[in-house]
Amino acid sequence: MSGTALYIVPTPIGNLADITFRALDVLKSADIILAEDTRTSRVLLNHYNIERPLQSYHIFNEHQAVTRLIDRMKQGERFALISDAGTPGISDPGFLLVRETLKAGLAVDCLPGPTAFIPALIKSGFPTDRFVFEGFLPHKKGRQTALKQLAQEPRTIVLYESPHRLKKLIEEFREHLGADRMISVSRELTKKFEETVTGSVAEVQASFVDREVKGEIVVVIHGQEN
Repeated sequence: MSGTALYIVPTPIGNLADITFRALDVLKSADIILAEDTRTSRVLLNHYNIERPLQSYHIFNEHQAVTRLIDRMKQGERFALISDAGTPGISDPGFLLVRETLKAGLAVDCLPGPTAFIPALIKSGFPTDRFVFEGFLPHKKGRQTALKQLAQEPRTIVLYESPHRLKKLIEEFREHLGADRMISVSRELTKKFEETVTGSVAEVQASFVDREVKGEIVVVIHGQEN
């Protein structure tokens, strides 16, 4: 490995085959692998016979852990950060550690690789030349304001939602965006039961009304047309 102190390593969002050769090399060479959930990450590492020390790093301990990790990097240790799925720092822990590592004058390298919103965006069939990524909308404070802003956004919009809140979100779309706005909902991307439902808000709502929603959800919204 080079003089890089911290590697950001994307991992598969479902299909374990969706990992790069370089990602495997970095994970095999790192002194420590920082994982959002060590139990989840151990499945991937065992699958590829990677035996490196694992340390927990998640939103509940990252503020306390950053200073110690930076000190260890300054001593020459090389870390690889992975999340449960996808690219760390995208609606996952990572931003704080990257920022503080750079502030300390240490090198950070981010590998290219899986992230859920790109396949969902492409599969929607909506314009991809200009788009905005909103992550998760606020649960309470600021949610209505965010929805009103999205209603006026001319670019394609991508956001994440949990399965148990999807139906509520679509109902909110009906109120703020209108029943005819085109949306696309992708779930379980790259997995056995992968599904993408694209249509008007009313059509997509009807598709999910009588069934339990499972899996990780990506929602794509067609921009407001003038």
